[in-house]
Amino acid sequence: MEFTINQIAGLLDGKVEGDGSQVVSRLDKIQEGKKGGISFLSNMKYEPYLYTTGSTAVIVSENFKAARPFNTTLIRVADAYVGFTQLLQAYAEMTKEVKIGIEEPSFVGEGAKIGEGVYRGAFSYIGRNAKIGKNVKIYPHVYIGDGVQIGDDCSLYSGVKVYHGCVIGNNCEIHANSVIGSDGFGFAPQQDGTYRNIPQLGNVILKDNVNVGANTSIDRATMGSTIIEKGVKIDNLVQVAHNVVIGENTVIASQSGISGSTEIGKNCILAGKAGIVGHLKIADNTTVGANTGVSKSIKEPGNTVFGFMGMDPKDFLRSYSIFKKLPELQNKLQELEKKQ
Repeated sequence: MEFTINQIAGLLDGKVEGDGSQVVSRLDKIQEGKKGGISFLSNMKYEPYLYTTGSTAVIVSENFKAARPFNTTLIRVADAYVGFTQLLQAYAEMTKEVKIGIEEPSFVGEGAKIGEGVYRGAFSYIGRNAKIGKNVKIYPHVYIGDGVQIGDDCSLYSGVKVYHGCVIGNNCEIHANSVIGSDGFGFAPQQDGTYRNIPQLGNVILKDNVNVGANTSIDRATMGSTIIEKGVKIDNLVQVAHNVVIGENTVIASQSGISGSTEIGKNCILAGKAGIVGHLKIADNTTVGANTGVSKSIKEPGNTVFGFMGMDPKDFLRSYSIFKKLPELQNKLQELEKKQ
């Protein structure tokens, strides 16, 4: 598809600096840009590429000031990253494959209700008394258990499993091979050293506009519900245990794990491999750094924790700088002891 720079600027409510009549047909990284491509600049460590890129146009923030001459046309918007995201979304909508109809073989259980415009891929399974909303995309090999409820405009990609009784809101996206509603990790130790399964009788509730990455597991509650509030974005390979509650618009990166009955607040960020102990409460707007373990509740909103056992990043870095010097300090201490 081809668009003029002026057309794209109109879409993004931006201002053109240069020749707006030029045509672009491709999205390029700024460091790899070529004629006919459009790129963006939001992270200033990539600024040097602006002066060498071959991209026909570059989206920048309205307050950006170039350090030297450049050969591309600029589109100035309020926020370059947000603007480029809008462009990506528009491009994806125009180019995405439209899935419609019913592929065979597929199965629908007794009493299931399916809305208009639903796509059902081959070998998909919908259980008894399930309720599927309008314009839902159910890709091949998806399993939807008995009594599951799914809202409008959702996409469940190949291999997704939604266990019985779980509830998914509107406009949710669940990527390949993720499992919603598997049993929580509950086992009662017995006197003979064995473990007996504790029945997991609850469900999982995903509110509206939730995204779940590939190969993620969200466990059903022992009783009640594991709840993912609206707008939550969960990456690939994440584990959410039973009875967890995740607040609105929280973002969780890959390989993070949240133990049972922990409550995560609104607008939190969990970076990659973050680990949260069970039965904690994490305040709103908390950031948990990569590889950070959180072993106690975070009560004050807006804090950042970092390190093997989560602590203030500055305190951790100061402590770590001392830790690295421990062998040297030990040698000096031994020398001092010998002189006494």
